[in-house]
Amino acid sequence: MNRKLRMGMIGGGKNAFIGAVHRIAANMDGLIELVCGALSSNPATAKESGLALFLPEDRIYGSYKEMIEKESQLPDDKRMDFVAIVTPNHVHFEPAMLALEKGFHVVIDKPMTFSLDEAKQLQKKVKETGLLLCLTHTYSGYPMVKQARQMVKEGAFGKIRKIYVEYPQGWLSRLSEKDGSKQAEWRTDPSRSGKSGCMGDIGTHAAHLAEYISCLQIKQLCADLTIFVEGRALDDDGNVLLRFDNGATGVLFASQVAAGEENALKIRIYGENGGLEWSQMEPNTLLVKWLDQPTQVYRAGMGYLSSYAKHNTRTPGGHPEGYLEAFANLYRNFALAVAARLDGTVPSPEVLDFPSAADGVRGMAFVENVVKSNESPEKWTFFRID
Repeated sequence: MNRKLRMGMIGGGKNAFIGAVHRIAANMDGLIELVCGALSSNPATAKESGLALFLPEDRIYGSYKEMIEKESQLPDDKRMDFVAIVTPNHVHFEPAMLALEKGFHVVIDKPMTFSLDEAKQLQKKVKETGLLLCLTHTYSGYPMVKQARQMVKEGAFGKIRKIYVEYPQGWLSRLSEKDGSKQAEWRTDPSRSGKSGCMGDIGTHAAHLAEYISCLQIKQLCADLTIFVEGRALDDDGNVLLRFDNGATGVLFASQVAAGEENALKIRIYGENGGLEWSQMEPNTLLVKWLDQPTQVYRAGMGYLSSYAKHNTRTPGGHPEGYLEAFANLYRNFALAVAARLDGTVPSPEVLDFPSAADGVRGMAFVENVVKSNESPEKWTFFRID
């Protein structure tokens, strides 16, 4: 490629947290430039947001339909190459489908769609068009997560037996959706978020991380969801027992009412010969535990790491890389894959290692099965001593 890829953005305008994160991540490696946007469902806000980002006025659109349609009519050397969809969940499916139909690659926030049926339709469209879709499961972009996956994949720990993954937050410990928090407002609204609150928002991240690192798939589950904050419409806490396709068992818990917690995503995986432990709040460190040897501390940026970890590391050891860099790794790999497609070359396996539509379908299946299990009357046995 002798140019940057051209990105359009849907959502992510003024005062939208995740839009700025996407733009920083996309810009980090100099491979992508934002050329157009439909940055809000409110046309006035969309225009104000576009001007604040110095977009040309004729590339600031009042709706995603207008943007995708007009961009598709531009010459190849001007039109956007792909679109980033950073809207609430209920505005994922339609713009993604329309973008694919008009020939644009897609980056989309998780969960991929509002329902499992929509996710399956979107995956089918991706296959039909042959275009690329990147799902922003950010945590799979960390170098030490890549290292953990490769060690499991290469059999370092033997057959995997047990997986524990937890994701506690505390930011919804009060009824913040009634106090002006836009982030809380849409995430706790069933009409915009979907069937689940906490499990749809962060439980999907935990489930994806468990499957990604373990190279296994969830086969069965038993779920218990709770609404702790009075007046809330969707779950803010949940626990899930897991069974994986190789016979391994697991425990997943996610909570947004764990008062005092920040973003404490953590995973532990154990096999026949040892295990590993990784925490999102200490992302440069991977603990590797052996049955008959002392625990080893693996660190990002070191020469002994796998090619996948090295490919997703920017700085020498001891220079912290965090959430923005992990997010940027997804964008860089996606951009390199799109560039290879445009150049007619074959990208490396390391480049193609980003979440896809298939991960999006599994994420929506996780949400729907968790909700179904929670509603089942047969999951609990009362403790009796008589």
